Amino acid sequence: MGKLHPNHRLVKIHRSYTVEEVAKLLGKHKNTVRNWTKNGLATIDDKCPMLIQGQELVEFLNKRRTKNKHPCKPGQIYCVKCRVPKRPAEDMAEYTPVTAKFGNLKAICPDCKSVINQRINSAKLHQIKEKIDITISEEQ
Repeated sequence: MGKLHPNHRLVKIHRSYTVEEVAKLLGKHKNTVRNWTKNGLATIDDKCPMLIQGQELVEFLNKRRTKNKHPCKPGQIYCVKCRVPKRPAEDMAEYTPVTAKFGNLKAICPDCKSVINQRINSAKLHQIKEKIDITISEEQ
């Protein structure tokens, strides 16, 4: 159907939408929109057709998009398996430059032992070196 995160910029905030209009606008199934109303998307009233205010829809979509975000602090890398930012095991990581400005930071998650990766700006590498021990490998 549509993307994982619907584009909230398509919604006009001063307009009311029916469930079917929201589904068509965002490329979702109408049952998905009905589930959103059961999970917190406010409607104007309980009468048929169910109307959704554009401003409420935008706020709901933004809240859904940001609720699972976990920004990483310097020295942390996001572990996809654990779904939280973690300090690398033994505070060690390996940096591999990709271009002059960017490179990949690779480490091991201390809890699940999986490989964790992060794309990083080489200018910010000194901030991370204060927190963890980084081995710089040569470009391949």
